[in-house]
Amino acid sequence: MRKKAYDYRHYNHSVGMNVVHLVWIPKRRKKVLIGKVRDRIFEIFSELATEKDWRIRALEVAPDHIHLFVEIHPTDAIYQVVRAFKGRSASCLRKEFEHLKKMPSLWTNSYFFSTAGKISAATIERYINDPHHG
Repeated sequence: MRKKAYDYRHYNHSVGMNVVHLVWIPKRRKKVLIGKVRDRIFEIFSELATEKDWRIRALEVAPDHIHLFVEIHPTDAIYQVVRAFKGRSASCLRKEFEHLKKMPSLWTNSYFFSTAGKISAATIERYINDPHHG
């Protein structure tokens, strides 16, 4: 049986899909995510996701921001996931690329997140509020 891209995952005591869209920017929105830095980000993120058993669904590295759509475990807090990606990438990139050391830090402290699933929040809300669903 072929697995679909968005099948539910089975864990010890739960079944589900926990995907989150994350966006963050370099300090002062500098356009430093280009060339070899951009290529290295893909490698770093892939390695980290494999270690943590997370699934990267989509990744866009623009010169001044990152979009990451990743499936994580239900026990992983979003802030921990962001910290892992930002922390690992900042550490590796600043060691490997001299020009990034001149920045006070690679990433801002802020980030955007939005959770997602197979169906929309509006669909779930309608289902729960429908007195005939039970």
